[in-house]
Amino acid sequence: MKKVLVGAVIALASVLIYKSCTDDRHQKSVLEENSMLIQQELRNVSKLVVTEGHFAEVYNYKDSKELFGPLITAHKKALVVVNADVSIAYDMSKIGYEVDKENKTLKISEIPEPEIKISPDFEYYDVTADYLNPFNAKDYNAIKRNVNASLMQKIEASSLRSNAENRLVSELSRILVLTNSMEWTLVYNNTPVENAEQLESFLD
Repeated sequence: MKKVLVGAVIALASVLIYKSCTDDRHQKSVLEENSMLIQQELRNVSKLVVTEGHFAEVYNYKDSKELFGPLITAHKKALVVVNADVSIAYDMSKIGYEVDKENKTLKISEIPEPEIKISPDFEYYDVTADYLNPFNAKDYNAIKRNVNASLMQKIEASSLRSNAENRLVSELSRILVLTNSMEWTLVYNNTPVENAEQLESFLD
């Protein structure tokens, strides 16, 4: 009788140990699979997200140069029409992240800064200059600097940047949806992310 009981206990223990090992292997397999899915999704969004726009600028350039003190003043001026293609891009491959399989957490440590590219086309009209104060490379460089600064102000005041941020949030939301569906937690700068509105707040 004792041999039967001992045998039964050993058999039961063997079954429990086997089941425990099987469950543990299954859990590790699921975690590994989920981790691979998350990393695959990160690779899918690791592309350049670009928002494009067009701006026009009319710029009046004037410069005066005194010669022989205030006795003689040499003037020059130009009317410049600028058409500029502008793009705002986020290089998603620069996202900093860590996959914590043990705690089922995806930690994002860095979101890339926007890269603003301005491609202006300059057309010069009514270019006049005195003989003693001619146009030179310094003038053209000053015009380009001033126009780029003015265009940057227009970009900041326009909806182009917010549209670019919306596209960025849309890409990041794909990651949020995936982690939520697998009962993982998305964390940015040690703060759990629960919805897209939080993602938007991180960009402010």
